[in-house]
Amino acid sequence: MIVNYKIYIYYVERFIKMSQTTLDIKEPGLNVLPPGVERHVVNAGGLTGLQIFPDDEIEIINEEGNQICEIICFDKDGKSELGILNQKENCKKSFIKELLKGKDESSLITNLQLKKRNLDINKSKSSILFDEQTPSGEKIKIKSKDKCYVIFAAPQNNMLVSEQNPSSDLTLFIKRYKIVNDKELSIIPDPVYEPNYEENIERQTAISFEVKEGDFIQVISPAGRQCSDFVAFDTKKLDKKVEKGLDWQTTRTFMGNTFPGPGLFSKFYDTDHEPLVEVIRDTVGKHDTFNLACTSKYYEDAGYFGHPNCSENLNNAMAKYGVQKQKGWQAINLFFNTSATGLNSVISDESYARPGDYVMFRALKDLTIGTTACPSDIDACNSWNPTDIFVRTYDKKKEFSKSFAFRMKTDSEKKLTRNSGFHEKTSKLTRNFIDARGFWLPNDYTKHGVVEEYNACREKAVLIDLSALRKFEIIGPDAEELMNYTLTRNIKKLAVGQVVYSAMCYENGMMFDDGTLLRLSETGFRWICGDEYGGEWLKEVAKKKNFKVNVKNSTDQISNVSIQGPKSREILKKMIFTPPTQPSIDELEWFRFTICRIENLQGIPLIVSRTGYTGELGYEVWCHPSHASEVWDKLMEAGKNEGLIPAGFAALDKLRIEAGLILFGNEFDGQQDPFEAGIGFAVPLKTKEEDFIGKEVLKERKANPQKKLVGLELIGKEAAGHGDCVHVGRSQVGVITSGCLSATLNKNIALCRIDTQYSSEGTDVEVGKIDGHQKRITAKVVGFPHFDPKKTRVRS
Repeated sequence: MIVNYKIYIYYVERFIKMSQTTLDIKEPGLNVLPPGVERHVVNAGGLTGLQIFPDDEIEIINEEGNQICEIICFDKDGKSELGILNQKENCKKSFIKELLKGKDESSLITNLQLKKRNLDINKSKSSILFDEQTPSGEKIKIKSKDKCYVIFAAPQNNMLVSEQNPSSDLTLFIKRYKIVNDKELSIIPDPVYEPNYEENIERQTAISFEVKEGDFIQVISPAGRQCSDFVAFDTKKLDKKVEKGLDWQTTRTFMGNTFPGPGLFSKFYDTDHEPLVEVIRDTVGKHDTFNLACTSKYYEDAGYFGHPNCSENLNNAMAKYGVQKQKGWQAINLFFNTSATGLNSVISDESYARPGDYVMFRALKDLTIGTTACPSDIDACNSWNPTDIFVRTYDKKKEFSKSFAFRMKTDSEKKLTRNSGFHEKTSKLTRNFIDARGFWLPNDYTKHGVVEEYNACREKAVLIDLSALRKFEIIGPDAEELMNYTLTRNIKKLAVGQVVYSAMCYENGMMFDDGTLLRLSETGFRWICGDEYGGEWLKEVAKKKNFKVNVKNSTDQISNVSIQGPKSREILKKMIFTPPTQPSIDELEWFRFTICRIENLQGIPLIVSRTGYTGELGYEVWCHPSHASEVWDKLMEAGKNEGLIPAGFAALDKLRIEAGLILFGNEFDGQQDPFEAGIGFAVPLKTKEEDFIGKEVLKERKANPQKKLVGLELIGKEAAGHGDCVHVGRSQVGVITSGCLSATLNKNIALCRIDTQYSSEGTDVEVGKIDGHQKRITAKVVGFPHFDPKKTRVRS
């Protein structure tokens, strides 16, 4: 029989694809490493301690280059012995010993492990791996001869704001010689302090315990994708036979969220309107306060009679405290991926929890608590595979920062929300902080409020902490080529000392980030953007194109505060010293920067750029975090007679909407090209001859536009909100991306992405409310931006 080979191959490949199972589904949120392989990250300026066993292999990766690694090793008898790792002492001054004097969590965790193992760090010897000229991606492999405890550190030096040598993270891969458990990864984070209590909750069971007011309760999902029902009662009320547990409805009503989280709206209440617990940390960010803990009826209705369930498990666990049995418990359903949809339904799917994720509460009263390891294996909530839950409590005298978990990518190691360099000052002025991509930044200030902050920017001046912006150093002979290829602007026209605003696009032309690029030298740039993935994207492209360039994350080495408003220039002139080689504040033009100092040649080093996000004359001041508090004080002192006040994100949002400045998540989200996002000016297709990512696609999209960002003016005082539909008759022709009531213009304004055929100025449209049809707000397409369209103020 004669067979066409191409047809044969086609059907073989088709059969293979059809025969694949759910085991082939990618799950980067879980452990994607081979059995026995672990990944750990040593953060720049931090350390990590690990138990190593005989014949374990350690691979240390210098991800961004130029980063040294210090190691200290203790043998099984507690003696400092680098020879176990085939290393020799070569470090006269130990960075690790200095780091262990600090109060950051990596130091506290390591100190506790040293104490438990009775190890004397003062008698230890250390070895330095890599050097400051190590190229990015360089690897060192070590094999252990015996059991030992090893501390790894990534020493950090404070970077001058005008330099481009930030410290960087190190990645560790541990390949265990003996695989203890190859079925599932189980991670229980090391304790930060000595715990009051620890207990593992075996799959499909529940436990109960008591805590005192102020104590911390940590509920951990060791294997990930595992849920836990959590109940709590005021112990003093229980002693009086009064059972008032955590109540969903009361909590949602008072907090205004489907579930509380770290920050201002963080408490769970009982039906007496008394808070019982406060959420201190949440590394998952997705929980359920709608459904009961699973019940026997749930399983019986599905045909599974006698199936273990959380409600009966809680009945058994809480019985010793005299709590009455319940058919179904109103619990905080931790880690459950449940949501109320717009289709009048509540849906559930697999948990967002990754191995080692946790929620930490602080008890606001003496509490009696019940916690489960949910037994459901008939639906997706535990990924059809119930596993254990681990509980740990700490004494009230300990300290934990309020934090969410930030991950650059789904499979990235988590970073807890951190404070900016200005937090010491801003935290004395407000409690209203929001999580801005891994940083706590003020939303508004108690003494002033949104209206006063907004008016001050338009009339006088404000200070805005923008330290959450990501900063990347791009250094090397091919730095210009890399930035010209990855950004839409013509970077080859950018002079040293100049700044340019640009878009960053995928190959399909869709814009996933925007930012400003500073040219510090012929071979050195600094990319300031909103998304940490921007740096990863630059690395990927550089590797693909074989560019000789280093990309280093300097976010933690640079804090930045924006001083905006008509008085901003006069304020800075009072305190900024510039050398003769740099432009003075008076000479600094729009989208230029100057390298300068505070007051004199010996003052705090700064970069001041004439940039901003308000539509006003304004500047951004960049400094090292260690100088941030002093910089804040100097700015406030210089501006005290000019009406300078601090402003938060709420006021900034109104200002940027008026000025027509776009925001990720509103005007674009990776599914719009720059033209649709309203920044077509940043794509010079006629003058940029060199190729850049997405260029050919963008040419086609510009020639055949479907959507356009426009301004709207609405009647009345009911503001349009992000996501509101825009109609012409019954047909929806657009969507509101941002909206606000403009005090300066005395108008109700919005930004709208609309079908191009309705984008002409003067076109009448209607903004839909309720269901989009029952209530309509008349609106008109107007010039864009609404405020100062000729940019006379920002250029003044």
